[in-house]
Amino acid sequence: MKDDNFLKEENARHLWHPMGHPGALRETPPRIIRSAQGVSITDQEGHSAVDAVGGLWCVNLGYSNQKVKDAIAAQLQDLPYYSAFAGTTNPSAIEASHAVCEFFAEDGMARAFFTSGGSDSVDTALRLARQYHRLNGAPQRTKFLSLKKGYHGTHWGGASVNGNNRFRIGYEPLLPGCFHLPSPYTYRNPFDETDPATLAQKIAAAMEDEIAFQGAETIAAFIMEPIQGAGGVIVPDASFMKLMREICDRHGILLISDEVITGFGRTGHWSGARHWGVKPDMMTTAKGITSGYYPVGATLVSDKVAEVFEGAGAEGAIWHGYTYSAHPVGAAAVVATLEETLRLDLASNAAARGDQLFKGLQALAERHEIIGDIRGGHGLMAGLEIVSDRGSKTAMDAAGMARIHAATYEAGAMVRLGMHNILMSPPLVITEAEIDTILTALDTGLAAA
Repeated sequence: MKDDNFLKEENARHLWHPMGHPGALRETPPRIIRSAQGVSITDQEGHSAVDAVGGLWCVNLGYSNQKVKDAIAAQLQDLPYYSAFAGTTNPSAIEASHAVCEFFAEDGMARAFFTSGGSDSVDTALRLARQYHRLNGAPQRTKFLSLKKGYHGTHWGGASVNGNNRFRIGYEPLLPGCFHLPSPYTYRNPFDETDPATLAQKIAAAMEDEIAFQGAETIAAFIMEPIQGAGGVIVPDASFMKLMREICDRHGILLISDEVITGFGRTGHWSGARHWGVKPDMMTTAKGITSGYYPVGATLVSDKVAEVFEGAGAEGAIWHGYTYSAHPVGAAAVVATLEETLRLDLASNAAARGDQLFKGLQALAERHEIIGDIRGGHGLMAGLEIVSDRGSKTAMDAAGMARIHAATYEAGAMVRLGMHNILMSPPLVITEAEIDTILTALDTGLAAA
């Protein structure tokens, strides 16, 4: 590796970073993360911090799981790559498909289509949803419904169903036929409704109205996160996803559960949909499927969907895929990661440590008036909405958020900023003491604003 001077001089000179302004990053280069151990990261200056972001909602096993690293290394020796396009496969891909479908069998998932990440998985699900209806004799079902504040990746289809305009405006027009419903966001919503159950009913009514307006016979699928992640950790009422499931069933609309963040134990259950007692028609996954150690995603489908494709004639062929679909090294990482995820019972630790984190955030809200809303309490997903005035709910400005972020990091914890939200999704192996470190660092960071 090049020396420190080279890295500092070349930082952001040639690399355009995701989710950032290239000019601003040249002026203020990003922090260089040099190494990681356990649940902590260390930067180029030698400063270490607990990673309360979990990489990007993904490093569920922390940074030191040797079994996954060994599986990757061994597969590189045996077969570093081969195509999984029709006609060839590899042993690890066969094992991984079995492992993933077994993992989500309780959710009704029966088949896996491997991708390179979450955005790929979402676009795959949208394509398969349209093809499913075409095979069922309803080619006019091409439209999609989703929720405002929802995040579904950045590919053309995912950006089109995304519910945050930051990921849309610079790239419009996007995919036609995508329509957005209000988010189950009690702190800010068009109904001024603060009761979660009542808000769920009002969104269900809005969904019925939109379906009637568009024509149920034109809608292919509704996609939602069981808990909205990047939108601010927005937790719906327990009735919400069941209401969406019932409406979809009544109108012949497929329900896609976007589990890219919520899958593999993040919510304290093995899937977000299972947390609410719902079986979707499809699931999109990534992130925790390899704990971030290798770029892999998977789109999962139920028997209901699989039977239509497998029972069709030539039109049932899936003319879609990626060079790295079912990549043997990625597949080996999947198998090892799922074994470790189950062995360590990550869902149980996520539930316990998530409860500790949420209670700690409630205590911080008693001391810091700039905390307008606390969201979480369902596994290791937490969000703080930061305001300059609680009464008016005026959002904290960018400078204030930057001060919180910097001071929290210097005090020992890396958190993520999402506009005026502080988002946390630490590794699912995190300990009680490490949660306390995050809370102490946040206390310092909030005081700085």
